[in-house]
Amino acid sequence: MIGQTFGHYRITEKLGAGGMGVVYKARDESLERDVALKVLPETALADEHARARFRREALALSQLNHPHICTIYEVGEAAGQTYIAMEYVEGRPLSAQVPADGLPVETALRYGTQIADALAHAHERGVAHRDLKSANVMITPDGRSKVLDFGLAKRLRGADEATRSRETEAGTIAGTLHYMAPEVLRGEPPDERSDLWALGVMLFEMTAGELPFRGQTGFEISSAIIKEPPAPLPPRVPAGLRAIIQRCLAKEPGQRYRRAGEVRAALEAIHSEAAVAPARPAVARRRWPLPAALAVGAALLTLGVWWLATGRKAGPAAISSLAVLPIENLSGDPTQDYFADGITEALIADLARIQNLRVPSRLSVMKHKGTRQSAPEIAGQLKVEALVLGSVVRSGDRVRITAQLVEAATEKQLWGATYDRDLRDILAVQGEVTRSIVGEIKINLSPQEQARLAKARSVNPAAYTDYLRGRFQARRGSKEGRAAAIPLLEGAVATDPGFASGYGALAKVYAETLFFDAPGSKELEEKSYVAIDKALSLDPDSAPALVARGYMLWTPANRFAHERAVQQFRRALTIDPTLDDARERMAVIYAHVGLSEKALEEFRRALEGNPSSTFTRFGLADAALFDGKYEEALAIYKDVPAEFVSGVRFGREILALLWLGRRRDAASTIGEFQKTGLEEISGTLASAEALLFAASGDFRRAEEKIKAAAGRRGVGHFHHTAHNIAAAYALMNKPERAVQWLQVAADEGFPNYPVFERDPHLAKIRQHPDFLAFMATLKKQWEHYQATL
Repeated sequence: MIGQTFGHYRITEKLGAGGMGVVYKARDESLERDVALKVLPETALADEHARARFRREALALSQLNHPHICTIYEVGEAAGQTYIAMEYVEGRPLSAQVPADGLPVETALRYGTQIADALAHAHERGVAHRDLKSANVMITPDGRSKVLDFGLAKRLRGADEATRSRETEAGTIAGTLHYMAPEVLRGEPPDERSDLWALGVMLFEMTAGELPFRGQTGFEISSAIIKEPPAPLPPRVPAGLRAIIQRCLAKEPGQRYRRAGEVRAALEAIHSEAAVAPARPAVARRRWPLPAALAVGAALLTLGVWWLATGRKAGPAAISSLAVLPIENLSGDPTQDYFADGITEALIADLARIQNLRVPSRLSVMKHKGTRQSAPEIAGQLKVEALVLGSVVRSGDRVRITAQLVEAATEKQLWGATYDRDLRDILAVQGEVTRSIVGEIKINLSPQEQARLAKARSVNPAAYTDYLRGRFQARRGSKEGRAAAIPLLEGAVATDPGFASGYGALAKVYAETLFFDAPGSKELEEKSYVAIDKALSLDPDSAPALVARGYMLWTPANRFAHERAVQQFRRALTIDPTLDDARERMAVIYAHVGLSEKALEEFRRALEGNPSSTFTRFGLADAALFDGKYEEALAIYKDVPAEFVSGVRFGREILALLWLGRRRDAASTIGEFQKTGLEEISGTLASAEALLFAASGDFRRAEEKIKAAAGRRGVGHFHHTAHNIAAAYALMNKPERAVQWLQVAADEGFPNYPVFERDPHLAKIRQHPDFLAFMATLKKQWEHYQATL
């Protein structure tokens, strides 16, 4: 089947085969991700028992969503065969990782804790594994365990007795012999405690390097499991871990732990005790690459808390700058990245609002996601003194957040904590983390800041999930991303009408969509105003709502209220200095009113935070163009994707070429755009063609293009179209018409006195009285902007 298409999956390689079917690695063509595809063999299609067993696996897995359990994506049929599409887990089976003398105790404890946590999650949802063994646990390259193949799982609740009796009748006992509990071998129905027996066998195997019960035949192995004590453990195994293993391997189920969560708690306690003493000197000596810092996890955090309690840490006198690095998603499900990114952004926003503390924006730190650089290297690039590291695991409506504060110069952990809370309390947790960090770096909070961080309403989990997903989509910065974000954010505020952040984010996406994708839409305009008002009524300091208001003020409907829009963006930046998009929009206004130096400064600051931002690079090119730096602008435009704001990008490039006197290149660029098949939104390209025809003396065709371009009036970028039309009329020696269109350009968002003063295409009309009067008025307005903006 290699290379064949199976449904919407393309088979790329065979991973293995067993009683439950063949497993392939496949590419999900619809979602562009690799999956593991388990396919029931064709020879078993007529076997209803096999079909029922296969469906049972799908049902069991579909209940589970946990960082240490392989996630099921889909169950279906294609080409007459049944399949399950699951998360593709890279790594090696635990059975292949255990050396002859066993794993280090710390490693065995870490894996054991993760597996116990996975079982606890499954058992709480009525699912038993029934074939837990080291071969069914994959260890990923970053050292995390993933429990695979719940192929023999069954529902612990809701299964009728007839089903149970059929599953356990003589000769059909399911499982792998070495890991079977005594009661299973006796023919009794398995339950959660049978999985705990198998976990005990695996803990023994990891620490001793061999299995606890041995024999030459199946009968001998079964007899040992039922009657004999396990083999002795090596002396190096701590007494606490020995006790856990012995209790898991009690012959009678009632003498074992009652729940997997109890095993997990016991292992975590042993893990912490083992970590404290030896770990402390090692941390101070070693280089601390970021992935290692995140992998240390609970043990290092326990050590940090111990330092704080005993007063043995040596923190700096004060820290005035820190960066929140991307929170790691440890759920094991890449589709949960939106949640980790949302927590990252929230912590950045909270910390950035603290006076006297500099915090780089989210866009600045996201380039370090997954980095292998050391803490000092990252801090040096971000120009900060400390780093906040963390991870998040979400399971249903429960969230576990781990956070650490690291001094960049020494790589010492200054503070650390783990928060295991209900998702409803997520805002309170974020406030706690911020207060703890600020307290550690010795910055005094104002009463207002203390009150803000302490005041955290609970959130509806479903609303908060939709909110984070919506923000995640909106951050794509594309038309498709905005379109995907709107229904998610609308759902968030419908679920929780008191959710200020939801309304703020929704207002911002509405405004962005109105400006970039659907200029002139009355429906979007009304929706945006409603969302802005609602957000600010719930939270007067909603920075996203203020940014949205700035967008709405700088529209044709509001006659591009430059000063009022800048006020909104400035206030938003005062609340949250990391809002690069507010800085970008403010820079756009500076560029349009003729304050090119300010525009270039703000665009460059925004670009430092987000070098990959297409919008910022385009804005920087505009500012350079309006400042007379034509070659510099042209080079940047060439680097902007063709599809960015459609014909506007090509229209600007053509204008730069015409101002440089390169008419042939301008004509070629028009042809280049026509080949793309992209949409012309604002008439910019048609007006640039009019300008080219007018410069070439073809006034008839210039008039045709002017007529086509003028039909786009009222659209967001039309002021540039009006400027081009004015220049074309000037070249055709029609000064009155030229000045009329210059007035349109100025009135509708482009009162750029320096550009009109410099534009070579306006040379023929410079001494005309109408032009002189227009420019005298425009100059006074420009001088006003210089003094006030």
